[in-house]
Amino acid sequence: MDAIVFQPGEGDLSEREHGVRRILAELPEFEVIDMTFDADWEGVDPHTHDDHVDSFYVLEGEVEFQVEGETIRGGPGAYVAVPRGVVHGFRNPGPDRIRVLNIHAPHAGFIGRMLGREE
Repeated sequence: MDAIVFQPGEGDLSEREHGVRRILAELPEFEVIDMTFDADWEGVDPHTHDDHVDSFYVLEGEVEFQVEGETIRGGPGAYVAVPRGVVHGFRNPGPDRIRVLNIHAPHAGFIGRMLGREE
């Protein structure tokens, strides 16, 4: 397997109604997405994953995470890793955009679902 190297602004771009997602890696071991969400984005409702760890590294703005009913806010440099089976969600509390590095390990088909591919 070759190493994955992207310079700033590189990666496969997926524009959405409330932001941009840049796919940085889609391998059997993990998926990595650089996600930017506008201030008006409502967020991801609390949910669980039985097949992977879902983790977030905050790059810009302040993100509000819900983890097992607890609210946690984090700014640039904050990291949240949610183990399998743990209820979690996140949102942009505003007023600025947010940007997070989202990592799914192992690969769980998130990118495929995001792009509307059959997995």
